[in-house]
Amino acid sequence: MTITTLSSRQFNQDASKAKKAAIAGPVFITDRGRPAHVLLTFEAYKKITGKPTKIADLLAMPGVEDIDFEIRQLNDLAQAADLS
Repeated sequence: MTITTLSSRQFNQDASKAKKAAIAGPVFITDRGRPAHVLLTFEAYKKITGKPTKIADLLAMPGVEDIDFEIRQLNDLAQAADLS
């Protein structure tokens, strides 16, 4: 992950450069030399917000049909409780 730092002036003059840099990692935007904002891709934002992903969204991903998925058989099945 690459962290890029841009001044507000640099960001205002070349927003596309900041968007390209955000693909590699967060972009810190400074005001008077101090970090004021962070630019992230939407995917990076979703990762850090920790919102659960819906199974329907995962199944709708392009290329999902090519993912190998193996279901293991569970041998430790539930047993009746001994209440004696």
